[in-house]
Amino acid sequence: MSEPLPTQRLACRRLVLSMSDSPDLQRLGLTDTHIRLVLGEVARAVLIAGGTLAYGGDLRIGGFTEYLMSEVQRYGPLDYPALLIALAWQNHREMTLSDLDEKRRYLEDFADIVFLDPHGNEVEPEEGRGNDLAAVDDGDRAPALSAMRRFLESKADARLAIGGKREGFQGRVPGLMEELLFALEGDNPLYLAGGFGGATMDVARLLGAGDTAWFPPLPPPADSRYAEGLAQISDVTGRAGWSLPDNGLDTEQNDRLIATPRPSEIASLVTLGLHRRLGP
Repeated sequence: MSEPLPTQRLACRRLVLSMSDSPDLQRLGLTDTHIRLVLGEVARAVLIAGGTLAYGGDLRIGGFTEYLMSEVQRYGPLDYPALLIALAWQNHREMTLSDLDEKRRYLEDFADIVFLDPHGNEVEPEEGRGNDLAAVDDGDRAPALSAMRRFLESKADARLAIGGKREGFQGRVPGLMEELLFALEGDNPLYLAGGFGGATMDVARLLGAGDTAWFPPLPPPADSRYAEGLAQISDVTGRAGWSLPDNGLDTEQNDRLIATPRPSEIASLVTLGLHRRLGP
């Protein structure tokens, strides 16, 4: 396990987690269990140091959200919610109200759950529906995901990215890539853990953020939305005066973060960078 920072050094600063399955896990000799181990190590280190976490996902059984909730219950404080969960429009409309109430009761001492409409505004989940699953227009799905990601970026003090799909995504561009696009438009520290490949590695290579030479280039995905996502990131980073925000790590440390799949090393580097950039 990573060595924690002194208690309360991060003073409730919020690390937003951008995580999804990577298509490169098998070729790197890894599994999704390794990503969960990283999630656990990072969560523990940040919580013990007095920071908080945020994630946008769903409440399905066995998902990343559920795993993250279990870590917060074990290591989070008892006097304030240390986790923010943002649910896009379809991710709460396609659950029954009784299931949502059960989740809220289970989480109320440890996490805040925010329910968003298709435009990213907070809503009450009971609004305009009964207990059964509520209909969601197909045209609202991609915009609602984008709006949820914008909402989370507005709540972020820093962001960690791991993995990320290249195909089979639901939004306008790959979800993790869109989250990084929004993050790069701001000035918060960004941590790219590229040892699991996926969209995180592709964006790191585009940015020149660390040594990516060890990861062989891949043919571009057939889905044109992936190239569009990279092009949008290039538009942001090509603006006059733009530079990659300082994340508190030096060149050698960012190279290690890009390359390592070791959960303890990732957690140590991320918390070190957070302490340098956001600590008192």
